[in-house]
Amino acid sequence: MPATATLTTQGLAPEGHGTILLIACGALAREILALKRLNGWDHMDLQCLPAKLHLYPDQITEEVEKAVTEHRDAYDRLFVVYADCGTGGQLQAKCAELGVEMVAGPHCYSFFEGNDRFAAHDDEITAFYLTDFLVRQFDAFVWKPMGLDKHPELRDMIFGHYTKLVYQAQTDDQALTARARDCAERLGLDFEYRWTGYGDLETVLKAQANGA
Repeated sequence: MPATATLTTQGLAPEGHGTILLIACGALAREILALKRLNGWDHMDLQCLPAKLHLYPDQITEEVEKAVTEHRDAYDRLFVVYADCGTGGQLQAKCAELGVEMVAGPHCYSFFEGNDRFAAHDDEITAFYLTDFLVRQFDAFVWKPMGLDKHPELRDMIFGHYTKLVYQAQTDDQALTARARDCAERLGLDFEYRWTGYGDLETVLKAQANGA
């Protein structure tokens, strides 16, 4: 497993074997590789784009298109393991143009919990979400990009309209849970632990693995 920092800045290159290529966000590498291992999906290869693209969602569509164009002739099928992820529908439109499928949903918080269940949380407009990956990379994706490392006084202005931090746990890891609780304290938010496991990600990849 590549280091979390590597997945953030560089991503993961495909191994070049298998019949199906998954083009995914680096933030999902651990979960996808775990599912591949648990289910014996050796016919599925994985390429991850740098997770830091989530800081620049306007670049995601272009980078996914590059990956599809580069690798489509080497595999029987490609599948894009991104949700909309802040692209405003552009990624879905580009995938349709390229003739490749992608994960349904607005973002990974939704498909980890299950898109239907997440949509039912109409009372959580003031919730801030973290996954396992984002707990590990909290400083790189939240604290530093928002300038809180240099100007902690901005915290209440940025997060003043939030009421709680929801940690969507993909794994049962007490150390990660403790780190997530610390993230909530640093942001001045209530803490809620919510076990999701792999959610719709597992369901969608299983369908792809079985040729659906």
